[in-house]
Amino acid sequence: MESQKYPDYKQSSFTGLIGVAQEDITPPVGIYARNWGAATHEAAEGIHRPLMLTCVTFQTAYEAQPLVLIGADLGWWRSSDDERFLRNGILEAVSLDASRLLFCLSHTHAGPSLSRDDATKTGGHLVEPYLQLVQQRAIQAIQTALAKTEPATLTWNYGKCNLASNRDLPDVDKDRFVCGWNPEKSADDTLLVGQIVNNEGKTMGTLVNYACHPTTLAWQNRLISPDYIGAMREVVETATSAPTLFLLGACGELAPREQYVGDVSIPDAYGRQLGYAVLSTLEAVLPPKNRLAFDGVVESGAPLAIWKKTAYEPSRTLLTELIEVELPLKTLPSLAEIEAQWAACNDNVLKERLWRKRGIRKTVGDGDTTKMPLWVWRIGDALLVGQPNEAYSEFQQILREKLAPNAVAVMNIVNGSTGYLPPTDLYDTDIYPVWQSPFEKGSLELLTETAIRITRSLIQHESIHA
Repeated sequence: MESQKYPDYKQSSFTGLIGVAQEDITPPVGIYARNWGAATHEAAEGIHRPLMLTCVTFQTAYEAQPLVLIGADLGWWRSSDDERFLRNGILEAVSLDASRLLFCLSHTHAGPSLSRDDATKTGGHLVEPYLQLVQQRAIQAIQTALAKTEPATLTWNYGKCNLASNRDLPDVDKDRFVCGWNPEKSADDTLLVGQIVNNEGKTMGTLVNYACHPTTLAWQNRLISPDYIGAMREVVETATSAPTLFLLGACGELAPREQYVGDVSIPDAYGRQLGYAVLSTLEAVLPPKNRLAFDGVVESGAPLAIWKKTAYEPSRTLLTELIEVELPLKTLPSLAEIEAQWAACNDNVLKERLWRKRGIRKTVGDGDTTKMPLWVWRIGDALLVGQPNEAYSEFQQILREKLAPNAVAVMNIVNGSTGYLPPTDLYDTDIYPVWQSPFEKGSLELLTETAIRITRSLIQHESIHA
């Protein structure tokens, strides 16, 4: 008698044409790199680890326009003009539609400035040439990846890593929150790993999606560094002999426990912690184009359920959606008012905060609302959701819950950066992500609802050549 059947188990996969390339984007020593209000130096004095740019391209046919995914060891955009300068030059050089490029920053806080407005500061004259270098290396990486593209399969698997902790800590002396480890609150420890393997069984690359602020190195540090991502990449690439692309998750309230240090051994230890978690997760990835199927029961000392690997053909679907989500803005001072305050300020910490607020105001404009882009990609059975702001982790947790069993990679700081997206219940508290953010309460929830709607529409599409 045929045994009872159970649904086959498969991991979200895509099979098609995939290319991988990597470029070094380490800036010159001496470039302006003051990322902290408490810092007393302006220019980088050395290199801890190189900064890297990794590119993966996806196609369903050689003549099809690709999807281009880029991860770069860079901090954040202080001006939308600089971000558009970089990205538009890439799009033009490779004749790519804006919906098909995700340029994802790792958000290291030990990287160089990306703002040409810093030209008059110590080492600021090196910023614009550096942006041009990053643009050239990105174009080169895309061209190399496309030239090396080959039939391959991308398979995703979820794992865990407890590197991230909650950093919204109530201040016992004042009615406010400070940014630092809160041991009484849990943190999202989800790790999503994608493995790219060609038809000969060779690993071509690894995608790592994890949510944790790279804020280990702070004002004491004077070195350019990718923070914990550097050592993570070293661990994974040494084991796989293939490039690793890091995708920062929704980490608005997540960071390492011990941070704001100058000791580079600490981010290196964190990176190894994440790297070994990535390797552990990779060990549980099924072979390409394989799933587990129930194969009956064997009677032994106990009735034993037998599951066996069986071949199948993964999805070849590639779909993209780019929309603008209109988000409400808080009542903010005008750009002219912020610039006047900055000119009159003599406090280095306050001056840094005003300079950042100036960049935000330039990005969102002077209206009551602003339109923020949202990218949603379907790559086989998996969904990639990218947006430019610093969303709290509930964004990714809700998307994973609503869109299961599809693997869902959620990314902050994609194709721009503006401000935090905290949940509504924090807007009545004195907390940095709320007073830094230009967005009114309810914005995170609006973005979440929109992302769910768009991703569900892509899931419902039949497999087509994009």
